[in-house]
Amino acid sequence: MIKHYTSILLLIVLILSGCKSIQTPSSQKQFGIFKVLDNNTSVEMNGEVNSQSLTNFTSLITAYPNITIIHIKTCDGSSDDDINLQLSALVHQKKINTHIEDGGLVASGGTDFFLAGVERSKGSNTKIGVHSWAGNDQEATDFPEGHIEHQKYIKYYVSVGFSQTQAKSFYYFTIKAAPASSIHWMTDAEIQQYGILTK
Repeated sequence: MIKHYTSILLLIVLILSGCKSIQTPSSQKQFGIFKVLDNNTSVEMNGEVNSQSLTNFTSLITAYPNITIIHIKTCDGSSDDDINLQLSALVHQKKINTHIEDGGLVASGGTDFFLAGVERSKGSNTKIGVHSWAGNDQEATDFPEGHIEHQKYIKYYVSVGFSQTQAKSFYYFTIKAAPASSIHWMTDAEIQQYGILTK
């Protein structure tokens, strides 16, 4: 009789453990700098894009396939430009919108990420920053217009909905607006001129 009850107890424990492991992925809300909000269709983003951000977001979108918008609190850049462009391309491919929250900030690679939104909007008291990129002791402005080093960024802007002319115009504006060691905060007129917002 004792052995019979022990078997039943063990079976119940295994069932409960199995249920817990099944529920864990859907109960996870934090994926690196991304946090799924309670409605399971919105994401809050807070922090710099890093080498794990694409993996984290892929896991998020697998667990929560109905995400429609990313609310950005602060994203002041990326420590891995290639990952940032791949991540941003995925956001656009999934037809996700982006919104900078009241008092929020995007800059550098964070601005590129924001532009991935199919629809792009912002709250009040926000900042959108741009500057030149740098690498291997060279800055973007060291290369002449039309150089291959500029192309991946221009192609990215085209891929998220800019025309070729708009993409080139905005890209060259960003690299001339401020050196890599500084930042230029876009004016309302510049935000309108370069089509940063869609609404």
